[in-house]
Amino acid sequence: MKKIYFFGDGQADGSGNQKDLLGGKGANLAEMTNIGIPVPPGFTITTEVCTYFMDNKTLPSDLDDKINASMNKIETIMNKKFGDKQNPLLVSVRSGAKESMPGMMETVLNVGLTNNTVVGLAQSSSNERFAYDSYRRLIMMYADVVMEKSEGVKVKNNIGIRHQLEAFMDEYKKNKGFKEDVDLDTNDLKNICNEFKNIIHKALGINFPDDPNIQLNSAIKAVFQSWNGERAKKYRKIEGLSDREGTAVNIQSMVFGNMGGGSATGVAFTRNPSTGDNIFYGEWLENAQGEDVVAGIRTPNPLNNESRSHQSENLQSLEDQYPLLYEQLFAIKNNLELHYKDMQDIEFT
Repeated sequence: MKKIYFFGDGQADGSGNQKDLLGGKGANLAEMTNIGIPVPPGFTITTEVCTYFMDNKTLPSDLDDKINASMNKIETIMNKKFGDKQNPLLVSVRSGAKESMPGMMETVLNVGLTNNTVVGLAQSSSNERFAYDSYRRLIMMYADVVMEKSEGVKVKNNIGIRHQLEAFMDEYKKNKGFKEDVDLDTNDLKNICNEFKNIIHKALGINFPDDPNIQLNSAIKAVFQSWNGERAKKYRKIEGLSDREGTAVNIQSMVFGNMGGGSATGVAFTRNPSTGDNIFYGEWLENAQGEDVVAGIRTPNPLNNESRSHQSENLQSLEDQYPLLYEQLFAIKNNLELHYKDMQDIEFT
């Protein structure tokens, strides 16, 4: 069986009609690549591998070589190298089942950051603050998804590792008189990264891994394991979904919305989701990564005038602040709706 389907540079092994095998996310990443949407390169490990993993409690013996070959392809396209001390490639690891299961399974961003590669990222981006902001995000997500949940660690009083790390960061900001994460400077973020590692070691009895390959392999297994997490099982029971379908895993080159002013991330609908009117509708946040938009920590900016709400009426729209970016996004939105012949829900960076 073919275990990995690659997408990138305008070509994809898979297509949109392979949701059974590639999951909804993987199938649509392939489809979007094939129709010329600018999709960062990556690959999908199939749902069949998930089924094998569930049955055998281990990954197929030849999967490592296939992952390495696919990572090499991403490295060539992005002109970066995974684990490199000067110009590191970072990837996201995301679940993607055939049927959408919102919030049930797991994602880890910025995989590949270590004590060495974070220095390389700071140099190659000429932006030290961004590098350590990305590192603290990885440490938090990885500890939560890979080190705690996938290992089935039982937490006392519902105070999981993510909650502990967030509480420390909130206290740190409060002591400094800061309101938002963006107020933290490079030294603050370095201190937070170090303290995060100490809290993880104290709470879980193991160290955060300083090896990109361990991070990648463990994150892949954690996503497969999240298929059988309690929340996911309960969700499938309520929705009447099969436990045997499994999830695919999508590994994709990171594109950063948190590099300061001029980089951003957002979510949008090709129509107004409340009324169905043919109005591009959404929100975006400058200097942010995806989870910030929906986390409720900062008020997102409106995409355009039609997207303004009571909370965002005085905030700058993407259309006003970056008209060329807005035009490009608008064209992509039109392409997607014409191709899929239905209203689309979009995440963009």
